[in-house]
Amino acid sequence: MTDDGFRLDPVLSFLEGLQDRICADIEALDGEGRFREDAWRRPAGGGGRSRVLREGSVFEQAGVNYSHVMGPGLPGSATAHRPELAGRSFQAAGVSLVIHPRNPYVPTSHMNVRVFVAEKAGEAPIWWFGGGFDLTPYYGFDEDSVHWHRTAEAACRPFGVDRYAAHKQWCDEYFFLKHRDEPRGIGGLFFDDLNEDGFEACFAYLRSVGEHYLKAYAPIVERRRDIPHGERERQFQLYRRGRYVEFNLVYDRGTLFGLQSGGRTESILMSLPPLVRWEYDWKPEPGSAEARLYERYLQPRDWLREGIEGT
Repeated sequence: MTDDGFRLDPVLSFLEGLQDRICADIEALDGEGRFREDAWRRPAGGGGRSRVLREGSVFEQAGVNYSHVMGPGLPGSATAHRPELAGRSFQAAGVSLVIHPRNPYVPTSHMNVRVFVAEKAGEAPIWWFGGGFDLTPYYGFDEDSVHWHRTAEAACRPFGVDRYAAHKQWCDEYFFLKHRDEPRGIGGLFFDDLNEDGFEACFAYLRSVGEHYLKAYAPIVERRRDIPHGERERQFQLYRRGRYVEFNLVYDRGTLFGLQSGGRTESILMSLPPLVRWEYDWKPEPGSAEARLYERYLQPRDWLREGIEGT
């Protein structure tokens, strides 16, 4: 791996602007809620801006973080699968968000775009990009699932015919709760260690993923935000949020990296929902809408193909 024209400043500028644009759009979509910002500094180097919207009309909680941190060495979560990084200083920057809606018919969503640079005197820097977005419905709709994946495919289309399929599969494999033997949701895109096409192409893909997120999510929110619901749907939403918590605390690389690198705990854990519940050995009623989530939407599916066949 070589530097291949790598430049960090334009990436940082894009990430800061992306946080601003997404926060403005989420506020407009909610109509009432406003983000509170905490600007923070990391003692070991760097800092960030954490923005959280609480108790909006549409979003129960929305967190959108920007961070740019640095240090003399990478934590074990980063070097475990990349031993060549040991002994290098690092910089890491990214925008990470999780949106927890109020209405159970609106899915939870997640997006992250990030850059890592590992440097050593006298050697070219090692850099890569990562990120993606995924959707976690509580009550599934084919229309929403097809739209989400069509938008994900559109983000990938300028970068080769195989990009969407590869990063969809990576997402399906990554956002999977092994101890539950089930996916977190209907997937989307996930990628890491991206640098093989050179800086300009990789940076363009990062921008495309970041800019397509709200194109994928906002129409779903608008379609489902006013669907009537009751206590049954609310309790199921809280139960399924437990799966989200389990994944983020047990498997998520970003959570592990943030905690191991001395990041700001409040910012790292803003992805967790404000309310959640667990129930011992709960099973959905056969034939119910809750059972359909497991039977149709928490299963591997080619939503692009299903969209074509359904038209």
